[in-house]
Amino acid sequence: MEARMKSSPNPDVFTAIQHLHKAIGAGGVDPLVLELVHLRASQINGCSPCTFAGVASAKKHGETEERLHSVVVWRETPFFTEAERAALALAEAATRIQDGAPGVTDEIWDAAVAHFDQKQLSAIILNIALTNFFNRVNRTIREQAGKTW
Repeated sequence: MEARMKSSPNPDVFTAIQHLHKAIGAGGVDPLVLELVHLRASQINGCSPCTFAGVASAKKHGETEERLHSVVVWRETPFFTEAERAALALAEAATRIQDGAPGVTDEIWDAAVAHFDQKQLSAIILNIALTNFFNRVNRTIREQAGKTW
């Protein structure tokens, strides 16, 4: 598959994205949790460039191969903490908002609130939203895997 257009970022959009990343980073969330959330949302959306780059970025933050290979089946593995599980469940529910999906239920929200404060939750939610933004852009233009940021 070939990309539909050459990626040339608009400087204003690039600046806005940098500010969003700065806000996410200021939320006080463990970077590995943010990487797991990004990777899971990208897997759900079938975004190969974000999945590729997300794995590379998680490795830079010290994530293990064992856990990276298990993100897609996190519920069935013993490799994730309860906080990570709450963040992954929130990422899945917020990403799967298609017709008929329940979205973020009270149970999912309550689990997240049990592990993260309001500032951290805001950062995780923004990370999920930004990931979904990139996933949709990349899927639309058929951006190819292989790049990292």
